[in-house]
Amino acid sequence: MTELPAGWTEVTLGEVADSVKNGIFVSRPGVEPDGVPVLRISAVRPGTLQLDDVRYSAMSEEDLAASDSLLAPGDLLFTRYNGNADYVGACALVPPIAAALTYPDKLIRVRVDARVADPAFVLYAFQSPLVRARVRRVVRTTAGQSGISGASLKVIRIPLPPLVEQKRVIAALEGSLAPWGSGLSQLLRITRRISRFRDQVMLLAGVGGLGSAEPRELAEPPEWAGVHDGELPSIPDTWQWKRLDEIAEVVGGVTKDSKRQSDPGFVEVPYLRVANVQRARLDLSEVAHIKVSPKKADQLRLEPGDVLLNEGGDRDKLGRGWIWEGQLPNCIHQNHVFRARIKGDVLHPKLLAWHANGFGRRWFEVNGLQSVNLASISLGKMKKFPVPVPPRPEQDRLVQVAEEYLSLLDSMESAVSSAREKATRLRASLLTEAFAGRLVPQDPDDEPASELLARIRAEREAVAPKQKARATRTRKELAAPPTRVTGDNYQQEALPL
Repeated sequence: MTELPAGWTEVTLGEVADSVKNGIFVSRPGVEPDGVPVLRISAVRPGTLQLDDVRYSAMSEEDLAASDSLLAPGDLLFTRYNGNADYVGACALVPPIAAALTYPDKLIRVRVDARVADPAFVLYAFQSPLVRARVRRVVRTTAGQSGISGASLKVIRIPLPPLVEQKRVIAALEGSLAPWGSGLSQLLRITRRISRFRDQVMLLAGVGGLGSAEPRELAEPPEWAGVHDGELPSIPDTWQWKRLDEIAEVVGGVTKDSKRQSDPGFVEVPYLRVANVQRARLDLSEVAHIKVSPKKADQLRLEPGDVLLNEGGDRDKLGRGWIWEGQLPNCIHQNHVFRARIKGDVLHPKLLAWHANGFGRRWFEVNGLQSVNLASISLGKMKKFPVPVPPRPEQDRLVQVAEEYLSLLDSMESAVSSAREKATRLRASLLTEAFAGRLVPQDPDDEPASELLARIRAEREAVAPKQKARATRTRKELAAPPTRVTGDNYQQEALPL
């Protein structure tokens, strides 16, 4: 147990909670206005709650109240599941609310006994490095999904001072973290502005809009090719519009065949996935390997200067990509990543990549297809992507000008990122001091937390347990099959009885 000051003790979350309860399965989400709002899992951010991030349930307010599934001010909400284990157990406090509000089964509601602990104190405790480390130890990951159960959450231990000292800790933290939060918000706004500037530089770089006057004559647009080009940017009449397949060899990548991964004639090579191909950069921190035939390995081997463009993913990520610079030997790419190998020396690869990440963002969105969860663009349409081609002597100058702007933005972003990291460390240090009992002075006249707990425990045991009322359900609710809500979509499925 962590060494704590006099009057402090360590308790489990279950010891300070009146109840720990999972949320409800949501029937017919989207029913409004006759349904009760249901928070989405995305409404819970570390330390904050987005009350407008809701769906609607067909269950009545009376049914939800009878099953003790309505939220009340002071309740704590914890995330049960997330693809990122660091966000499992993220905690938010329910502020004063005027209307009925409930929560889905992917969240856990903890109702703190206010006689023992202040909910805001528990909220800060679960943001502290000490308690977050304890949460991570009980998180379990299966098939890429991380989660925590209510039973595991209840046994997590938190430091607990006397109740009046909790109030002093909360006041000190709020006084220190308010300017911290304001400063961090400014840093985040600057980060977003830098990102928008970078997008604008890439957009202008591809069409010659950096440091040049408006052209007097404009180049003719490309011939219609069965795609939606929209309004093309203006380029000088000394430039030309070309379709991507006119200036580059465009191919798809390898499809993973798990049945043939044991073929003794295959060779193992690294291959790039959609996650590796980010906008204007490659993320090679985790590169998977695959076994393919030697012929396929030769056909798809990446060469320096190849431009990689994503085929699928979220709609706003279609066509994002960057240039391969030979970082790994014998590397190939998967079928969800296109490779554009420029023919000869007709166009500098960076001008193509910037154009795809700039103008191309909207073009790929319009020409892509949307399935239930993912978007994609076909190889045929990718080949028809319109590309402006300046005279070769101008291209190096255009690249140089764009790189000067981007280098400046990179320096600014690095400085902001460093400031954000320092701010995060400062907050963690402040919370560490608070929950080690070193942020505010102790008062020997305060009732020790252990004595308070013993007294409240005796009071609880003296009260006869209440018999839970059986929740009534409407005929409409009984007739509707159960549903599960996942992400921004929902799937209707039979649940086990």
